[in-house]
Amino acid sequence: MTLSCFDLGERMLSVEEAGAALAELVAGPLPAESVALDALHGRVLAEAIVSPLDVPQSTNAAMDGIALAWPASGPRPESWRRVGRLFAGRRHATPLAPGECLGITTGAPLPPGADTVIMQEQLAVLDDERVVVEHSERVRRGQNVRRAGEDIARGAPALAAGTRLSAAELGLLASLGLAEARVIRRPRVAIFSTGDEVTAPGEPLPPAGIYDANRFTLRALVAEQGGEVLDLGILPDDRAALVAALDSAANRADLVITSGGVSVGEADFTRAALAEIGELGFWRIAIRPGRPLACGRLGERGVPFLGLPGNPVAVMVTFLQFVAPLMARLLGRDAWQPATLTALAEHELKSRVGRVDYLRGIYRCDDRGRLTVASTGAQGSGILSSMVKANCLIELAADREVAAPGETVTVHPLHRLP
Repeated sequence: MTLSCFDLGERMLSVEEAGAALAELVAGPLPAESVALDALHGRVLAEAIVSPLDVPQSTNAAMDGIALAWPASGPRPESWRRVGRLFAGRRHATPLAPGECLGITTGAPLPPGADTVIMQEQLAVLDDERVVVEHSERVRRGQNVRRAGEDIARGAPALAAGTRLSAAELGLLASLGLAEARVIRRPRVAIFSTGDEVTAPGEPLPPAGIYDANRFTLRALVAEQGGEVLDLGILPDDRAALVAALDSAANRADLVITSGGVSVGEADFTRAALAEIGELGFWRIAIRPGRPLACGRLGERGVPFLGLPGNPVAVMVTFLQFVAPLMARLLGRDAWQPATLTALAEHELKSRVGRVDYLRGIYRCDDRGRLTVASTGAQGSGILSSMVKANCLIELAADREVAAPGETVTVHPLHRLP
């Protein structure tokens, strides 16, 4: 991107231009900190993890049965002499002699000389000491054995820097014996809603009022992206109050997000307040929903600021398209991109040339194994129920006026709790 975010002025930007300009607001990831294993869920690694040991540490049994040295060629014993039983967590240091086997449980280290495990269901017991391997022609040398280091070898890379830690990654860290890890500090994201008509849930609703949905939507979105929320509440349509709030947020947060008050209406004060305490980069993007979106910096530290639209669907769409990548950059996940799929339109999907449209959609797999997608119905930017029904956003590019039934479209899956 050759143009700075602050050289773009009043020009209407494409979605790609806006995304590239926003990336310039963040110089790099936030500082790292050490966090205990039991508090690492959802955090992002600041440095690569190299395995300090072999996983598994020892070659061990993958099933209950007997461990033995299976002959590579030549005659096999008609029966095997069982010299004991070995349980997980213990070792058998004595090598097995020819014709000997050792009873073994899943996870127990193989004794010296053993290379194969025969599962319990394939054994016939003659007496306390001797067993017969049934259907011996089916045995393959080395079967039912987990080799030392077959998961991760000592000194091998286990997890890359920038990895977000979920259940699988936490289990892997625990398997390496790591009690803590260095992770990027969570971005502190200040949010507030603006507007005299905005009312907190639980309060009586004035005749001309609306309940504040955006702030709670944003709280959840910030948390889903790995951020820490600083909730500054609801601010009136008052320039002085907005200036004070932005000044406070600039001293406490790594990113500031507002909703509402960024268009050209007489009561839209956010852009004017931003000019007093920071600088405005751009505020118009060729996108629906969400064209009025202010980008800027606040205070001496140049804290990134995003003034999102006031309509609730536009808030969610612009957050996912612009705020989420910015938070990923703060977390050191520069290569992160939202997931996309390709699906067949189930019916005609209309757009307008010159802007990118994000329709709320429901994608599914049809009886032929193809991914198809349909809109949720009415697509007004104030219809929040369309986001509740949706499991994806359907992207229609700026040069596309319509997607006919059966044509391919790009879909962005939405995060949904089961």
